[in-house]
Amino acid sequence: MSESDPAPPAAREQINGLSFGMLLLSPDHIIMQANPAAESLLGRSSSRLSGKSFLDIVNFARPDLTDRLADTETQLIARGVDVRVGNRDLRVNITLSTLANHPGWRMATLSDASQGERFEDHERRGQLRGPAVLSHEIKNPLAAIRGAAQLLARKVGEGEKALTGLIADEVDRIAQLIDRMQRLGRERAEPVGPTNLHSAIHRAFETVRISSDPSVAWREEFDPSLPPVLANEGALVQVLVNLMVNARDACSTVVAPQLIVRTRFVSGIVMNVIRLGRPVKLPIEIQISDNGPGIDPAIRDDIFEPFVTSKTNGQGLGLALVQKLVRDMDGRVSHERDESGGWTHFRIHLPMAR
Repeated sequence: MSESDPAPPAAREQINGLSFGMLLLSPDHIIMQANPAAESLLGRSSSRLSGKSFLDIVNFARPDLTDRLADTETQLIARGVDVRVGNRDLRVNITLSTLANHPGWRMATLSDASQGERFEDHERRGQLRGPAVLSHEIKNPLAAIRGAAQLLARKVGEGEKALTGLIADEVDRIAQLIDRMQRLGRERAEPVGPTNLHSAIHRAFETVRISSDPSVAWREEFDPSLPPVLANEGALVQVLVNLMVNARDACSTVVAPQLIVRTRFVSGIVMNVIRLGRPVKLPIEIQISDNGPGIDPAIRDDIFEPFVTSKTNGQGLGLALVQKLVRDMDGRVSHERDESGGWTHFRIHLPMAR
């Protein structure tokens, strides 16, 4: 290296720059060091993690994994592992690596299993193209059926007009469902640009508030210093409207319904976007929380899939559309249930505008 060449970053700086959490564990499983990404994922500062037992901080749902982690000679690679960290339930990818020259010492890496774009997404998008084509073919005869119902309404008596009205209403309902399916199957993403996050939130809030019961208590906890996000404003407003409506409906059955919208800057959130061929940092977080009873555990892992819903008259397309629109903006959306506090959280992470 010549004198003019810059010195490479020190090992500690390199570790702090990693997008996944890294912990140094002593032979008795004590956390000795933690990088910023680990602090973000585990929700504690390095000083609060240091000196704590790893197995006290991260509780594994599978006893066999806990047994394997307790063996200091074990090297482990596991994906999609369910863990509990404090009051949060997470699904993580974990690796444990032994240090050859330091018996018993290990490096643990942790990452949110929902951060990366799943390889099966390409297959899923291909599957969605079929319904989109089918939707187009269905809408033509629907228009004919509606027209026929309108013609009949002019010729029948008052008693039969209710039936023709029912036909027209059902045709309209199916047409609206098909419109949503077409949006879901659309491959071309809307263009993105610098977007004022809080302006989009206020637009969504005004839209939802008009049709909301005044008994719902809305609260905002914003970080006013956040920079513009890289997003499509119309798509972002649609995403926020869908999530706010879901949160409002979810808490409508409790005695004192509450809905909180938070924004903040977070570090260490990165998504590997296959379409771009590179990782994208997602430091801007929007969190929409409600104190309703939460999502049925039987469908909790599949709520972003089309036609999955717990609503009696739901179509199961709202959250699938939310996920598509967020991913079109190179962001990610996730959810979490805090059983002890009685809150459901939906989080959107977006990139900053350059």
